[in-house]
Amino acid sequence: MGEPDKRLYLEDLAAGQTFRSVSQPITAEEIKRFARQFDPQPFHLEEQEARQTFFQGLVASGWHTAALAMRLLVQSAPFAGGIVGTAIEELRWLKPVRPDDVLRLETGILDIQAGKRSRGIVRIKCTTLNQRGEPVQVLTAALLVSRRSEHSPG
Repeated sequence: MGEPDKRLYLEDLAAGQTFRSVSQPITAEEIKRFARQFDPQPFHLEEQEARQTFFQGLVASGWHTAALAMRLLVQSAPFAGGIVGTAIEELRWLKPVRPDDVLRLETGILDIQAGKRSRGIVRIKCTTLNQRGEPVQVLTAALLVSRRSEHSPG
């Protein structure tokens, strides 16, 4: 027999269900590498210059935090067909992410719209927390999730 299917289908999900990720540390070098490529601002690139800014030190780009949260979501919520977003309803950065912070993601299902076809819409709220349990980012999104019947053979 093959290994059991560990993917989550629409039928496996319910409002109020939660998923928790593993922890992910973030280093100064990772912050700078992401910033050089995608968000080249002084508070993401250089410790000395960052001290003179609003943040008073090096911080990760909010987009870097969002990208890390996406990886943690994919790892902790193995939805069949992948994480396919239809909308971001809210994205807020609540606290700066600094070198040596350790992030984790808590995801809750807000509601499910079953739909008439082979997929439904699942609204989720993802809260990214640092090592002190402080929320650093909140994301509310709508995802397209497959029904089990869409992936059944024959």
